[in-house]
Amino acid sequence: MTALAALVFAAIVLSGLLNTYLDWRQAAAVRAHRGAVPGAFAGTVTLEEHQRAADYTEARARLAIIEAIYDADLAIIWLAFLLRPVFHFVAAHIPAGLTRSVATVVLVTAISYLLTLPFSIYKTFRLEAQFGFNRTTPAMFALDQAKAAALQLVLGVPLLYGLFALLRALPNLWWIFAWAAMMAIMVAMIVIFPTFIAPLFNKFTPMAEGPMRASIVALLAKCGFESNGLFVMDASKRSAHGNAYFTGFGKAKRIVFFDTLLEKHTSDEILSVLAHELGHFKFGHVLQRIGESALLALAGFAILHWAFAAGTLPAAFHLPNDPALVLIIVMTAMGPFGSLLAPLTNFLSRRAEFQADAFAKSTVGAAPMISALTKLSRDNLATLTPDWLYTIFNYSHPPVPERIAHLEG
Repeated sequence: MTALAALVFAAIVLSGLLNTYLDWRQAAAVRAHRGAVPGAFAGTVTLEEHQRAADYTEARARLAIIEAIYDADLAIIWLAFLLRPVFHFVAAHIPAGLTRSVATVVLVTAISYLLTLPFSIYKTFRLEAQFGFNRTTPAMFALDQAKAAALQLVLGVPLLYGLFALLRALPNLWWIFAWAAMMAIMVAMIVIFPTFIAPLFNKFTPMAEGPMRASIVALLAKCGFESNGLFVMDASKRSAHGNAYFTGFGKAKRIVFFDTLLEKHTSDEILSVLAHELGHFKFGHVLQRIGESALLALAGFAILHWAFAAGTLPAAFHLPNDPALVLIIVMTAMGPFGSLLAPLTNFLSRRAEFQADAFAKSTVGAAPMISALTKLSRDNLATLTPDWLYTIFNYSHPPVPERIAHLEG
């Protein structure tokens, strides 16, 4: 085994151990506090609701431990044993060239999907169903998976051809052009997604006229927010979880409410949730996240450029020097290393959430936001006693008790 291969395998193992340890800590934390509702929530969350949230969180953590171990083992097996026969199978049927490289990536992706599919099935039809969240039928699940796979092929295959063609045409500068193209596509997808892609999976109905809509329109005008409409999404056909979001740029922005959110919250609470989302708009958080993604993507393409230029990465794993194999090895190795950046990206995300909460407080008051957060936590079975280290690595949003404490401060 070469030193480079040993480093990659060590990173995969350490990443799997870290994720397992964090999930174990999370399960232990909620189990230790299962017997009593935190004092700040004693009047709004019952002991039974608190214990159900603890049970749900612990069940998810136990499954995550199994998944972390499985993913680490699978990554090592791919690099050590599976990539070679898969590549030789493709090479036996497709001559050397762009199509062979694209077909290799597509086949590896498809096999990886099938190997991890059981976890998605278990989460949906066992874990989520056990706690009353799942409303997806097997037929709906299968159709969603088929649509997602078709989208990946339609969008991914041309991108792979473009990547490998750039690599051939501009061996020294391809990564700059590829990065610029990816960022352009990312921005375009933000505009295209709500109109063309999201409706493939859910139905979006314009919000009916009435007091609720009138209050929302007044809040939008107060905040100077232009949108392309208010929509209600039929989230309830798949899950009982509730949420709201806005998407798009400029006048193409859409505001979307889950029907599950509208069913369970008062008008003031819904306005507070919307005000929080408008806070993200006011503080430019969407553009900030795009900027963060651009920097990370640039670093990723720089690593890919080095890997392609070196020409020795596949040999470190006793594999042929094909661009597809270089790409797969780098993507497999970057997962474990990328997880180390989670505390930083989560810190930036949580800071944005606190800012959006503060905007909601200044716009509609603290009480409706506190009530909405408490309901969302209770209805989604979000634990009120997460492990602090687990949250650093896994929470893009601050825990609800922290958010409420800031609102009350």
